[in-house]
Amino acid sequence: MIRPRKIFGQHWLKSEKALAEIVEAANLKQDDRILEIGPGTGILTRRLLPLVESLVAVEIDRDLCENLAKGLGKRENFLLLQGDFLELDLPALLEGFPAFQNPNKVVANIPYNITGPIIEKLLGTIAHPNPKPYDAIVLLIQKEVAERLVAKPASKACGALTVRVQYLAECELISIVPAKAFYPPPKVDSAVVRLIPRNIEPAADDPRKLDTLVKLGFGAKRKMLRNNLQSMIERDRLTQLLEQLQINPQVRAEELSIEQWVALSNQLVVNS
Repeated sequence: MIRPRKIFGQHWLKSEKALAEIVEAANLKQDDRILEIGPGTGILTRRLLPLVESLVAVEIDRDLCENLAKGLGKRENFLLLQGDFLELDLPALLEGFPAFQNPNKVVANIPYNITGPIIEKLLGTIAHPNPKPYDAIVLLIQKEVAERLVAKPASKACGALTVRVQYLAECELISIVPAKAFYPPPKVDSAVVRLIPRNIEPAADDPRKLDTLVKLGFGAKRKMLRNNLQSMIERDRLTQLLEQLQINPQVRAEELSIEQWVALSNQLVVNS
């Protein structure tokens, strides 16, 4: 029996209810091409394969790859790649497999410790959005991170990750998955989230400036925005711009909406 490895942050889902919620959230069609990151024992993979045109799975653990190859290797619509998803050039690797090119949806139970980098690779960044966005991304992630992804302005969970992801995608929390739904159980609960990449409207005139603005704005969360942005714009000038945008000059970063971040960034471009 293959045991979960701490080094890879492995917690294997065993809940039928959670599996059903993930599959339902993906709204699968027969012509969908799925990317699954970290298939593990293949419990979700087996649910997905009969419902879609193809599925490419990326697994870092060699022992799990051998196990998956034995159990699912003969399925014509299944392709298994061994490696670190964050390091792989997936489009290049799939050039030799036409039936698996251009997956349009991501469905996965991903490791907690690399959730941020995985989401960034899937969506891109404010400055460099993914030029070929997925139709949908359904992930099982740590509950605390899920709450940050869907946070509203002025809420405790709202942070730089919130702004970066919500600028690029519509975010929805589908369900909470308790720790007991996994083997071994993690120390915290999880959640199923669905990200739908969106047409960016309103878009930032200078996405790089917006990216920098968000980074600096959340540099010290308890400080007012005008204090955090002193290296970028003089305090009195920023106060003036905020008033022009009908934003409280004493605002903190977590209180701004995505639209307000974009509007402020665009004003800084005009006034630079």
